[in-house]
Amino acid sequence: MDEFVFARVLHVLGVILWVGGVAMVTTVLLPTLVRMQSPAEAMEIFVRFRQRFAAQVRYTTLIVGLSGFYMVYVLDVWQRFTQWQYWWMHTMVLIWLLFSVMLFVMEPRGRRQQATDPVQTNVSAETFVKIQRKHLFLLILSLITIAGAVAGSHGWLIAGS
Repeated sequence: MDEFVFARVLHVLGVILWVGGVAMVTTVLLPTLVRMQSPAEAMEIFVRFRQRFAAQVRYTTLIVGLSGFYMVYVLDVWQRFTQWQYWWMHTMVLIWLLFSVMLFVMEPRGRRQQATDPVQTNVSAETFVKIQRKHLFLLILSLITIAGAVAGSHGWLIAGS
C-alpha cells in the first residue's frame, strides 16, 4: 500500500474515533450526568470516564496530526493555507490545536489539581451543562470542518476559487 494512502486511512480512522467519541460524550454521557440525583456522583463518573477517553483521544489526535501534516508535506500543498477557499484546512489545524492543548496541557493540569484537592465542592448540574456547551461547540465546529473537507477534497470549493 502506498504510504500516502496509508496516512489517509490512519487520518480518517483517527478522526472517526476522536470526533465520534466527542459526539458520544456530548449527546449521551453529559445529558445523562445532568439528570443524575447526585452531582458529586455524576462528577465522579465523569472523571473516571474522562481519564479513559482522554487516553484514547491522545493517541488518535497524535495520529491525526502526524498523518495530516504528512499528507500536506507529501502533496506539497502548503500554499492552501494562504487561500481562503481551503478554509477547512485552517479549521482542521485549529481544532487539532484546541484539542491538543486540552488533552496534553489542561487535562493533566486538572488531574494534578484534583489529586491535591479530590473533593469537588462546587459541583452542580449546571457544571455539566457548561461542559456540554463547550463540547457541543467543539463538536459542531468539527462536523462543519469534516463536511467542508469532504466536499472540498472532491472539488466543491467556494465560488470564485
